[in-house]
Amino acid sequence: MTHRKKVAVIGGGVSGLAAAKAFDEKGHRVCGYERSHDFGGVWELSRSYPDVQTQSPKDLYCFSDHPMPADYPEWPKGPQVHAYLRSYAAKHRLARLFKLDTDVLSMDRRADGEPGWTLRLRSGSNEWAEDFDFVAIATGQFSEKNIISHPGQDAFTKAGGQVLHSSDYTEPTLCEGKHVVVLGASKSGTDIAVNAARNGAASVHLVYRENVWRIPYFVGGINFKRLLYMRAQEMQFNGWGRGPFQRALAAITKPLVWANFRGLETLLKLQLGLKKHNMVPKTPIEKEASCSLPIVTPGLFEEMNAGRIKPVIGSIDSYEPGKVKLTTDDVIPCDLSILAVGWKLGVPYLAQAYQDKLIEADGQYRTYRLSVNPDLPDMGFVGFNSSFCTVLSAEMVANWLVRYMDGQLARQPSEEEMKQNIEAMLQWRREERPAAQVYGGQCSAPFHFRHFDELMQDMGATQWKRPNPLTETFNYPDAAAYGRFLTTAPPYRAG
Repeated sequence: MTHRKKVAVIGGGVSGLAAAKAFDEKGHRVCGYERSHDFGGVWELSRSYPDVQTQSPKDLYCFSDHPMPADYPEWPKGPQVHAYLRSYAAKHRLARLFKLDTDVLSMDRRADGEPGWTLRLRSGSNEWAEDFDFVAIATGQFSEKNIISHPGQDAFTKAGGQVLHSSDYTEPTLCEGKHVVVLGASKSGTDIAVNAARNGAASVHLVYRENVWRIPYFVGGINFKRLLYMRAQEMQFNGWGRGPFQRALAAITKPLVWANFRGLETLLKLQLGLKKHNMVPKTPIEKEASCSLPIVTPGLFEEMNAGRIKPVIGSIDSYEPGKVKLTTDDVIPCDLSILAVGWKLGVPYLAQAYQDKLIEADGQYRTYRLSVNPDLPDMGFVGFNSSFCTVLSAEMVANWLVRYMDGQLARQPSEEEMKQNIEAMLQWRREERPAAQVYGGQCSAPFHFRHFDELMQDMGATQWKRPNPLTETFNYPDAAAYGRFLTTAPPYRAG
């Protein structure tokens, strides 16, 4: 163990719990802050919309030392995920480390010239400042609502209409007998549209800007985790840092890769009836695959086939009492407008001078290993490495980050190495793989294995792959295996 540090963990969701556990077990003094009254983040019950469930199967959405209960379904519902996270917090006694109902108002470098940061905090009517040696920001990608408005909204609401962010749609009775318009067709948008159609809505229009590929839980009868979460599949995408051999191999195998993805697209068109609903995307699926690739909400296409959900390509232009005018010039009835327009990516409490060092003009984040920035010492991110296996990704980065803070990585990067890597990754996202720019470039999908390999090797693990090469190449990530891999990392050096 090196010098014991005072560490702030901001956020009490998946990532905050992972960070608190990682820093605490290395002997640091952890002070966690969660603005809600409970753990869970987006899974906290007051923030969850009805029928929400995971996009990932339960064995991909779990911590390495804490599998989800055997009696949970393959895709657990929101209350089950919340109960699981609370059980993880109880298992590791994390509640003792957190202050709930506490907001972080600001974050700036310490005024006394010492390393670290000063947080301005508020709980109820009490405000105070507190100094920390290190800050782990674990508020993730879904913390600040993206609030938008359109012309005519005030008159619309005065006439009895309602406009809600998707996270505020928590009661299905809101839509009974209402004409519902859902703006945005991400997973949350389609979940809500299906829920509204099945809970007495007079009509449901799903309005979105463009078609994207959607993956059903079962593709041709096969669980999608056995098709898309594999090293073999990951190798078919244009990853970063490819040398001459990898580029030559990609050129040789290009016809096979092309045929593989065209076959997958054909299967999706037939299985989902995309042509019937004018929902065939223009972009090839291999170029689009990223964290923004949505999973098909169960019942979505059945409700569209029955006419209870009407998809419309476009956006909201303006409101009128009882109506919405779309950018297509169509006017549709509307009593309840639900805006599934996502979340603001950012760190609003971080002093602007440091936000400018962190975020490029085009919104791309300057981070090494999706976690740290050499121009912002004594801080790092956990859970901004969004992926299809969010829980395990947060846990891996949390373990990497505590070693980085303590100078205990086997491959401890220099400031210059980090900056060179950041520039190379920015160039890759902008020029070779534009899909990787989603979420400010903080998305590791579809390169889960590659991301984990880098983290494990940095930590000095002697094993980061399963012994059976077939299992490792043609199977999805195993959370318990990664827990065992972590134990092969060298113990802390005396310091």
